[in-house]
Amino acid sequence: MRHASVQVRALLTEEERARYEKLFEVGKYLESQERHDLAYTIQRELEFLIEPAIERLQEKGRQRGNRDYLDPIVMRAKNNEEQV
Repeated sequence: MRHASVQVRALLTEEERARYEKLFEVGKYLESQERHDLAYTIQRELEFLIEPAIERLQEKGRQRGNRDYLDPIVMRAKNNEEQV
């Protein structure tokens, strides 16, 4: 079983996190029993489960990127206004 990144897991809701942990435990058990066909199905379910958290992470990145890009522009505009 492959874990989601720490950043993605941090953005799971309580309900999503509980479900994620339970599914992961089942998947590890299935792998230990060499039932890789079923473990694959569990891994796919985990991937579907974390999709909303991935989208939240991407949105945070876009917001941060916009601030990093816009802050210097706003500061230059303010400086220009003060000089006039």
